[in-house]
Amino acid sequence: MKPSRLLPPLFALLKFVSGYVLASRAYELHRDEYLYLNYGQHLAWGYLEVPPLTALQSWLTMALGGSWFWVKFWPILWGSLTIWLVGWLVLKLGGRGWAVALASISYLVAAYARLNFLFQPNSFEVLAFTASSYALVRHIETGRPRYLYGLGAMLGLSMLNKYTTIFYVAALLAALLLTPQRRLLANRHLWGAAGLALLLWLPNLVWQLAHGIPFWHHMALLHDSQLVNVSVADFWKDQLLMCFPAVWVWVAGLLALLWYRPLRPYRAVGWLYIAGLLILTVLHGKSYYALGYYPILFSFGALWLEQQLVRVRLRKVLRPALLVLPVLIMLPFLPFLFTLYPPAYMRVVGEQYRGLGILRWEDGVDHVLPQDFADMLGWQELADQVWQTYQALPAATRAHTLIKCDNYGQAGAINYFNRSRPLPPANSFNGSYLYWFPVRPTEPFQQLILIEDDMPSGVAGHCRSLQQVGEIINPFARERGTAIFLVTGPDSTLLNRVYQEHSAALAQWEDRTK
Repeated sequence: MKPSRLLPPLFALLKFVSGYVLASRAYELHRDEYLYLNYGQHLAWGYLEVPPLTALQSWLTMALGGSWFWVKFWPILWGSLTIWLVGWLVLKLGGRGWAVALASISYLVAAYARLNFLFQPNSFEVLAFTASSYALVRHIETGRPRYLYGLGAMLGLSMLNKYTTIFYVAALLAALLLTPQRRLLANRHLWGAAGLALLLWLPNLVWQLAHGIPFWHHMALLHDSQLVNVSVADFWKDQLLMCFPAVWVWVAGLLALLWYRPLRPYRAVGWLYIAGLLILTVLHGKSYYALGYYPILFSFGALWLEQQLVRVRLRKVLRPALLVLPVLIMLPFLPFLFTLYPPAYMRVVGEQYRGLGILRWEDGVDHVLPQDFADMLGWQELADQVWQTYQALPAATRAHTLIKCDNYGQAGAINYFNRSRPLPPANSFNGSYLYWFPVRPTEPFQQLILIEDDMPSGVAGHCRSLQQVGEIINPFARERGTAIFLVTGPDSTLLNRVYQEHSAALAQWEDRTK
């Protein structure tokens, strides 16, 4: 076996190990991770936020104990497989060890370091887009139908993972139409692959139709609350920043795909990137939605650079220097790629980077910490206070307690940290928790534990007592100031209102008449 063939698995192993080693335990899980972990306790063919593939990973994670190691296992695994594909494609296209190393290092030092640390659908999306592009390239190179079916299988799984796959499919179609690869549209195997993709996605598609296509409502909410704050200028600035240490690699790959004669057969991959980014620009997509389009460009960029260096006299000096260059460029950004440092130190570091967009949250404003970091704080504090509140209730009435939260992060964190304690599930009207809200019991609730930002309105006159019993005080947490309120003896009017609000919220998602 050639030594260069060992490089893709070695870099994949490096990616896997570094994902665990370069992580400070000063941080907890991310807000979204708590929601996705709750999926595993409510297996279904669909959810209000994403399709069901994440739920299967959640179920396996919780079956294995739900520890921090297993929560992080999945995104780190998908990232490791992605980097393996990036290097392996270089070899398949005739590249050597240097190009494999450069492409792999480019992936290691880019924004995937942070992306592949969070248990979200995004890591699998990057893998699926990379694998789909890999399959397209290999089919163009070999003409073997199996790669088209591999493309269809990956797109089908990707549709079970995240609906932004629709944008990738649209970009792929545009790329084929703009290149001689349009002849694939007359290939029966391509349509067979499309049928395979549809078959894999079909259960979730049926779920969407049966529930009034809540995907559209989710996109509308996302647009109004978050995407409206994404400007075209910021989106494109982020495209440079996300993979900045290797910008010269992926740009070289894109330009080579479009104009370098030996790579002309693969030009559709270059147009795939352009079409994908234009679609996201028009739709005001979040910057990280584009991350799935870059890994394949690392492969082609490294391959082209390797070929060009053959003609350079100083190549013996340049080759190792160019491998080190992405790492050197990455070092100043290291604290933002990995959760290396605790929040207090990150606040000091962050002041040096204001204006670059690293500290900008979804509200369009710069804060003390990056949003992802602030979303990993304060959750156990909340969960423990809720448990203490529940324990202080009279033993005879604890079973008749409803825990209701403002958002899915709060509900998910309470459920996660109390998973081994006899605590009723925390609930919410936010996202998929709408489907998990408990059926109204025959014996009324005697206590409500409410997690809200402010004193609940319209409650005091419909219960025996209302008091604040806790609050998140972590100064770095995005949830700082979130309070815990105990309501005792809620009357029927208040309980009726809770269930009426639940029905109304669910109807909005499923487009039902109220």
